[in-house]
Amino acid sequence: MSPKHTIGDQELALLRWITERGSVTLREAVEGFGLDASLARSTVLTMMERLRKKKHLGRKRVGAVFRYSSSVTATELLTGAVRDFVEKTLGGSVSPVVAYLSRARRLSDGELDELQKLVQDLKAQRNEEQR
Repeated sequence: MSPKHTIGDQELALLRWITERGSVTLREAVEGFGLDASLARSTVLTMMERLRKKKHLGRKRVGAVFRYSSSVTATELLTGAVRDFVEKTLGGSVSPVVAYLSRARRLSDGELDELQKLVQDLKAQRNEEQR
């Protein structure tokens, strides 16, 4: 997500909700996301249109209604959200995230393996850049 296309927490929650479903109509978003979040139809529509103008959602007419879908995958969406958080909130430092992971909860073997692979990939990338 580029700085001019950043989104707020509620927009991110709606975008995640839509991304998990593939595509939705306004009615589906109001009945599924809007009711749970106590949002009026007009608020959900405004949020969806803002996300569309920011290029996070696409819109396609299917019959008499529009279907909205995310322009990125769920993984890309979450990666962008984490990147924005680290850059804006943590000043680019990942150390607080690592400290949180080490104290917050017990990681599964799979999660630890995934983190170990990421560290190996980062080291390999750094070595390539230094050549």
